[in-house]
Amino acid sequence: MGSLIVLLRLFYLTNTTLVPTTGGTYIEGSIGELMPLNPWFIVTNDVNRDVVSLIFSGLLKYDPDTQQIEEDLASMKISSDGLRYTLRLKEDLFWHDTTEEDPHPVTADDVFFTFTSVQDPQFPNSLLRQNFRGVHIEKLDDIAVQFTLDEPYAFFPSNLTLGILPARSFEGVPIERMDQTLDFGFHPIGAGPYAFKGLVQTELSTEVTLERFLRPLPSQFHLERVVFRIFPDYTTLLSDLRNLHGVRLVPRNDEGDPLIPQRFRSVMYTLPQYVALFLNHDKTIMQDNTLRLALQLGTNKQEIVDELNESLIVDTPLLEIDMEDWRYQYDLTAAQGALFTSEWNLPEKVRLQRLLEINEANAVGELQMDPIAYLETGASLTVTGSLVAVGSTGATVNGLPIMLMETDTGAWVAQIPTEGSGALAIGFNVVRLADDQGNAVDSFYLWRTDDWGTFRKASHEQELLQRFIASRDETIPTEEQLAVSDLSLSEGMLRERKEDAPVNVRVNDAGEPLSVRLLTSASPPQYPQIAEMVKAQWSKLGIDVQVEVPETRAAFEESMLRRDYDILLFGQSLLDNLDSYPYWHSSGKQKQTDNRNELLLDAYNLSQYSSLESDVLLEYIRRTRNPDERQRSLQELRDVLKEDVPAVFLYSPVYTFAYNKNLRGVTLGDLSMHSDRFLTLRHWFFKEERVFRPGKGWIKFFPWLLGI
Repeated sequence: MGSLIVLLRLFYLTNTTLVPTTGGTYIEGSIGELMPLNPWFIVTNDVNRDVVSLIFSGLLKYDPDTQQIEEDLASMKISSDGLRYTLRLKEDLFWHDTTEEDPHPVTADDVFFTFTSVQDPQFPNSLLRQNFRGVHIEKLDDIAVQFTLDEPYAFFPSNLTLGILPARSFEGVPIERMDQTLDFGFHPIGAGPYAFKGLVQTELSTEVTLERFLRPLPSQFHLERVVFRIFPDYTTLLSDLRNLHGVRLVPRNDEGDPLIPQRFRSVMYTLPQYVALFLNHDKTIMQDNTLRLALQLGTNKQEIVDELNESLIVDTPLLEIDMEDWRYQYDLTAAQGALFTSEWNLPEKVRLQRLLEINEANAVGELQMDPIAYLETGASLTVTGSLVAVGSTGATVNGLPIMLMETDTGAWVAQIPTEGSGALAIGFNVVRLADDQGNAVDSFYLWRTDDWGTFRKASHEQELLQRFIASRDETIPTEEQLAVSDLSLSEGMLRERKEDAPVNVRVNDAGEPLSVRLLTSASPPQYPQIAEMVKAQWSKLGIDVQVEVPETRAAFEESMLRRDYDILLFGQSLLDNLDSYPYWHSSGKQKQTDNRNELLLDAYNLSQYSSLESDVLLEYIRRTRNPDERQRSLQELRDVLKEDVPAVFLYSPVYTFAYNKNLRGVTLGDLSMHSDRFLTLRHWFFKEERVFRPGKGWIKFFPWLLGI
């Protein structure tokens, strides 16, 4: 009997395999605030998006494994011209409130209600409404709906991932008040893989419980329940960590390591997002292409990501193409070179140029003297010359008559006072020599001071000037030569630059400083930190950066809406279709108006960038369904954006998801949103069972026994 039992067990283990089975409750902790659970109004709340992604399903869904839009509640057929999309619901689909007494099937009426409601001008989410502009929706029969577009749009299937809502739950609700349906929002009814079962407020968190809902769709889910526990902060979450199986968006320490205990595994992932410095092309200062190029070259992205413990540097908004040969890497020297050809010059260069011009002007003519003078008030400057140049004794210097010197050479002398008529003022003066008819014979630029310390500084500046001229003419040894980069400006005069000397702010020909306003938000806290780093980096180029961080989110959004900035530090997300059209097409620019009501909420072109060439490419990329043509157009668009520099792209954030080691089958794939991790929830499981391999069973025991 004992041998038989051993043999039976051996046969069972040899001919079976472990597979996931149904059962278990997954509990996930997150930080945030729970809002009404309606898929129409979750744009700014990622915590809600997580919950909603399991309660509701769309006609289509994004698959993180294939990175494609695939079928969910419906099958899809696209016409050959790419204008008509026919969606047919699958069989035996029901809403979560269905019962034997009151079955509630998903029908074309629900689909028609969902999308026509979004299209209504009174619909309270204008950002979602724009996805269905120019789309005609028609109900074909009880399970089929057709969407007809005015023009081809290859990314349209992404819009059909929007969660479908039951029409009868909103009977009698005005369109403009659909965001106020709290009864539905806190007791939602969907057709997704999990049904809402309850909401409980505890001392530590808000709990939302979902239960598995059987559907006649492939890939059934294993977990029986999913519980979301929403905490006010991470410290509170950690205090209850022993009761959690997963943690959403785990923070990291100063070294960049996830702050999770050892019994958890961590998964790092990125989304199709980037953080960038958007250069406002509507501002005159940002219309200088050489300045924009200098900002690109002078931004040390590696330093920024190292400080933030990030890792993925981004150089282009086109996240689906190769970036290895991107041309504009950090190069401070090249950045200085770009600015050299612009209208913005370092003040020491402006000062040197002026001194050179004065020196050249003073080098010719009758008047020859020291270009700087130390004269206290009441003193006078003696100037001499030759009568040969002026022709007669009636000549004047600064309107004062010259005096003939008792010499055989015909020399003259004049005393220029520091008070009264023709006097030398403090600072630059023009000493003019005129003949007896008042005609100008010569001019000399002379600088005067009555302070000995200032005179010594000016004398040193003249020494540097002559040394620079000799360096330019290569009349002194190489080790003694001076270049513009070896000079700095201190108290308005040239000095030899010290290694730790700050770079002065550049100025234009009008003497206006190169100063830009950089706007960013207080949240996330990395943004102000990045802004200060950029300010420090650009100061090395001679650019003054005024960082503005509004105290409230509303104030920041108002400034962003009005494009009240030279540069904006912000992030953008391309979602699953990686469509750059809304962000870089000229149609996404904000209106220039003082009327607050005329401003566009869906103006996503934060750089106010406009280019005919890029517009044509963006439009073609949207229309074409040929992947090869799409890639070629993306490469061309990349080159256009390289040249125009509408923004300085910095990095793509890296996120961390943690889960208990007892939870198995966790795979994330390539996510487009944080909530997309639940698109692979069908693989997650706690429990396993043994099943016979194909072709095996207890009936095979005796043949197996004879075989051994």
